[in-house]
Amino acid sequence: MARTQGSRAEITGPLIRDEARRLFARQGYAAVSMRQIAAAVGVQAGALYAYTPDKQALLFDLLETHMQDLLAAWQDDATADPLARLEAFVRFHIAFSLDRPDGVFLSYMELRNLTPANYQRIAALRGRYEAALDRILHDGIVAGVMHVPDRKLATMALIAMLTGVTNWYREGGRLDRQRIGDIYWDLARGAVGAD
Repeated sequence: MARTQGSRAEITGPLIRDEARRLFARQGYAAVSMRQIAAAVGVQAGALYAYTPDKQALLFDLLETHMQDLLAAWQDDATADPLARLEAFVRFHIAFSLDRPDGVFLSYMELRNLTPANYQRIAALRGRYEAALDRILHDGIVAGVMHVPDRKLATMALIAMLTGVTNWYREGGRLDRQRIGDIYWDLARGAVGAD
């Protein structure tokens, strides 16, 4: 049975994003051409422009989708104990990041290649996510169970530490995901001066 144009678009669009994400993460945004992306997908270079106006729009779409997925997936219970909330954040961030290493890499390493307007939009989404962790730290300080000299710096340091797991983790390695979560939770508790 022949595919309809709609079903072909439903397959090709996500495939273009997947291949662009993979190529940008492996070779860097600046080194990848639209022609390379088209070849990886198996279409003519001109066909890409039916799905994206240009390479910049494609990068922005990948980063925006990653951040929107992250924000949609994180659920905080503001009524829970701040330490329990912080543990949930630590374990969530690690799991989310390990499931999407290429997306994480692009979100940190390719921001510099966004236009100023696109950068501002991604920075605003990142700010919302950082604010979620900042609220947890604020509540922990108010409750007297966390002690940090600078909440903003602690927020950025924790996110950098948690995100860094994607640089070295390999499935089937010495530590499984559960053990990594346990160790990182212990490190995070120490970082916030938890009792």
